[in-house]
Amino acid sequence: MKHFLIALQFLTILPVKINEEIKEEDLANSLLYFPLIGVIIGGILSTILLSHKFLSMPVLSAIILLVSTIISGGLHLDGFADTCDGFCGARSKEKILKIMHDSRIGAFGAIGVVLLLLLKFSLFVSLPINTLWKALIVSFCFARYSQTVCCLLPYASCEGKAKAFVKYARKRNIIIGGIFTLIVFGILLGLKGITIFFVSFILNLIFIFYVKSRISGITGDTIGAVNEIAEVSTLFLIHLLSEKWS
Repeated sequence: MKHFLIALQFLTILPVKINEEIKEEDLANSLLYFPLIGVIIGGILSTILLSHKFLSMPVLSAIILLVSTIISGGLHLDGFADTCDGFCGARSKEKILKIMHDSRIGAFGAIGVVLLLLLKFSLFVSLPINTLWKALIVSFCFARYSQTVCCLLPYASCEGKAKAFVKYARKRNIIIGGIFTLIVFGILLGLKGITIFFVSFILNLIFIFYVKSRISGITGDTIGAVNEIAEVSTLFLIHLLSEKWS
């Protein structure tokens, strides 16, 4: 239970009280529950969606986008912005890490976040409600699982919030998380969901290894970027096939 609560505390702003001492190994062990937290977040958003069908899709989509950002505390969007600034603003590893470490958002980061949010909004609007509620659950589940996959890479920076996750990450937990995520896809989207899972997985692996090629590893910011890209890529693939199961 402690590891589940750690994951919930780290990935959301939901009030979570943990009375026990938290060690670095506990942070890494909480990776097992990351996909489940994604399902919970997606479930909350789906409940809002299905209980407000009387609203137009643009309004509903804006609400979903707003609530999803609030629930995560903007953590992953911040990482995505920093990654855009670092990777677009420099070539050397040292310079990229220095830019990402800067708390100020630059032009590339601002542009990246705006375009990302526009893409999310467009995908939400384009999907029928009976498909969108499933898409929210699987995309948030897969995005949080993708974060755990990143933790198999070396940590590129000397310090950071995610360092303990990477240092003590266990392959067993990540494999179990992957099986859980695959089952969620299969239950909600059927055989097409299995296909979407593997295609999304490959696309995100490509980005993860691109990150590794640029900075010789991973950082908390790039993990946040992977989360956002995983979420959008899953939604986009569902959009491509939505007419076949709506």
